[in-house]
Amino acid sequence: MNKIFKKGFEFIIGILLATLFLCPFYIILINSFKTKKELFESTLSFPKAWILDNYTGALKELDFFNSLLHSLFITISSVLLIIIFSSMAAWMLERTKTKISNIIFMLFLVSMIIPFQAVMLPLIRLMGQLHLLSIGGIIFIYLGFGASLSIFLYHGFMKSIPKELDEAAIIDGCSKLQIFWHIIFPLLKPMSITVAILNTVWIWNDYLLPSLVINKPTTLTIPLKTFFFFGEYTKQWNLALAGLVLVILPVIVFYFFAQKHIIKSVTAGSIK
Repeated sequence: MNKIFKKGFEFIIGILLATLFLCPFYIILINSFKTKKELFESTLSFPKAWILDNYTGALKELDFFNSLLHSLFITISSVLLIIIFSSMAAWMLERTKTKISNIIFMLFLVSMIIPFQAVMLPLIRLMGQLHLLSIGGIIFIYLGFGASLSIFLYHGFMKSIPKELDEAAIIDGCSKLQIFWHIIFPLLKPMSITVAILNTVWIWNDYLLPSLVINKPTTLTIPLKTFFFFGEYTKQWNLALAGLVLVILPVIVFYFFAQKHIIKSVTAGSIK
């Protein structure tokens, strides 16, 4: 009886929490299909007629597909570089037990506590002097700021991989790169997925850095376009909410495709 009561209580709490978290999405979604007049009459009711004009208007004003391509290119390129360079650096730092490697690893840890706001002005000034205030420059900056946490995560995961694998590969005549790419890197898949998810969410939603680095209207990312769009359409909430749904949609699609891998990575991380 106690078990049944406990399960029932947990089920009710789960429903309440799910409702609490889904309410904002419900309000945004149903109001994105309403006219401006209908939206202000009732924000919780279903629309009388499901209007798609809000989405066509938002697509045009947001320049959605162009902004989506820019955000995808920056996010994918940055995440891939972070995964490759961070995993290689973590492998060398974990396998090389010297004072220098320990100092370098500690420097990466210390850099994690330095807020971006503390270094953004001198960093942007330096990037301007190097003529790197562009999409390529922002990818380079993301690599630098994303490496510290990623190296920390890879370094901890790397301890669970036996050194005997490296030694056996060396005996077989493998080079350092062959050992890493063919033996070590495939074993890092659970942690690579975790690193990819953390950095994807951060880079995709980042507004501050792109606003400082990207200054061409034709190369704006989705967060920047959303900011300008809301500034222009704050009184037309039907258009603004439709634009918000379009912005959220890629993240939801990414989550559904990565859901299985997310669960696997969390399970693997808990076991390790």
